[in-house]
This record gives sequence, C-alpha cells and structure tokens, in this order.
Amino acid sequence: MTHMNPHSIRRELAIAALLAAGVALLASSGCDSRTKATGVVPPETPVASVTPPAVMPPQQPVMPGPESFTTMGPLVAEQQADIAAERSGRVASIAVQIGDHVKAGQLLAQFDDRSMRAACDAKKARVAAAQAQVRNWEAEELSVKADLRRADVLRDGKIISEDVWEHAKYKLDETTQLLAQARGDEQAAEADLSTANLQLEQMRVVAPFSGIVGRSAVRPAQEVKEGDVLFWITAEAPLHVLFTIPESVMGAFTAGKALELTTADYPGLRQAGRIVRVSPVVDPASGSVQVIGEAVHPSPLLKPGMSMQVRLAP
Repeated sequence: MTHMNPHSIRRELAIAALLAAGVALLASSGCDSRTKATGVVPPETPVASVTPPAVMPPQQPVMPGPESFTTMGPLVAEQQADIAAERSGRVASIAVQIGDHVKAGQLLAQFDDRSMRAACDAKKARVAAAQAQVRNWEAEELSVKADLRRADVLRDGKIISEDVWEHAKYKLDETTQLLAQARGDEQAAEADLSTANLQLEQMRVVAPFSGIVGRSAVRPAQEVKEGDVLFWITAEAPLHVLFTIPESVMGAFTAGKALELTTADYPGLRQAGRIVRVSPVVDPASGSVQVIGEAVHPSPLLKPGMSMQVRLAP
C-alpha cells in the first residue's frame, strides 16, 4: 500500500477545483459569445393566445317578395246595412227570421198601425172635402164670369148703370179669391195626407235590397224607439276582401291582378279572386296601402265576415 504525502493530496485537490472553475467559466463565456455573435435571443416557451370571436354585423330582416307575401282580410258584401225603426211603436208581427233570403221591398216586420190608419182615413176625408170645395168655387167662378160678360154688353148699351156693372165685377173678384183659398186648402190637405201616408209606410219595416237576414234583434209585441236597430241585412254578392299590404310590395299589387283566397274554415278551398281597387295613398303611420279584392264566381261556402288569407295567384 502506497502512502501519499499530505502535501501532494492538497495540491491535487486544489488543481481539481481550478479545473472545475475553468470549465464553468468557459461554459458561461460561450453562451454570452453566442448571443453577441448572432444577436438572437433563444426563444422562450410560447404562450397560448386566445383569439376573440369575430363580431358579425347585425342581419337586416329579409322582407318577403310579392310572390310569397300573404296577408289576411275579411270578406264583406258590397251591400250591408242595419235596418232601424223609422218610428217608435209596438211590433205587431215579424215576417222573417235569421238566414232567410229576402228581396228588395219585402216586408220584414209590421208595427201596430191602427191609429195611424185612422188618421190617414181622416186626412183622406179632408182632402176629398177640399177637392169638392174647389170644384164648387170653380163652377161659381164660371157663372160669375158669364154674368160679368153680360154686364159688359149691357153697360155698353147703356142698359145698366155703372154701379150694377161694378157689382158684377166685384162678385167675380171675390169668387176668384175664394177659389184660390179653396185650392190652398186642398193643397194643405193633400200635404197632410202625404205625410200621414209616409208615417203609415214607416210602420212597415222592409228590406232595402235583396240579400240574407244576418241578425234579428226584435220580437213580437216589443216596444221599440225610433232608431233602434231591428235587423242586419247583407247581400250575397259580390263579395269583396279588404286587406292591406306594405309599401315594399305595392308595385306588384295592381288593379286586375289575380289573387288566391284561402280560409282555415275550408282548408281545401282555393278561391280565385282579383284586385279591384288599390288606394293611391300610403298610410304614413304604418307604411301600408289598403287594397280591395273581389272573389270571382264565389263558392257557396263563402260567407260575409269570414277571414281570408290573400296572396297573389301563382
């Protein structure tokens, strides 16, 4: 076994420490020289980035084109009317019921008109008396005129005095005035009779046009007042459909254009129609235009008041 000198051991340890320090120094200086030579900093570990979502511009609403545009509107008859009482009175009888077809002038209801008929009869008698009075004064006038003509001849012949002739002339003037008064009385009596006949006619409630009784609000023996609505009458044809369209499609909806009408009440029904009139004015509040259409050869299933879906015919 070899024994080393303690001084030799310490020397070898010092040399080893110096070598280790030199290696470390060389490694450090090598890194710095590489950085200075290339000017490139070693890349660091990349950090994940978050890309914000793209902001899409707001979508504008897509308006339907004229071909696909649909709207709703009610069916209305060209003639529809509330039939109101023209005079107060008691209903004596009712001649029709809801759903009945009526013709223009047909009796719907009758008021108790007995007192009115009695008044008319009295006025007729007054007219007859006034007419008789007129005829009497007309005959009297003819007679007095003949007397005056004779008086003229006699006066010219100096047969009668001027006073007698003046009396004949005065008699004619008086008769003419009385005849005019009698004719005035006759006209007044006839006017009263005409008014009474009109009031008597108003005791009859009649249909103003041909159609269907849609509503009835009267019963026998009911006391009604002037202006009370008794019936609602609607004509059967022509049937119009009223609807509105937006200003954006008004160019396609012109008079004469064909329409297709459908209703949820009868899903299989496809009713042909056409545009009759288009309003020339745009409603500034809604930007819409009113249109009137007409059902062409309307189906008997269609009734006034039904709600129809409207679109341009394909």
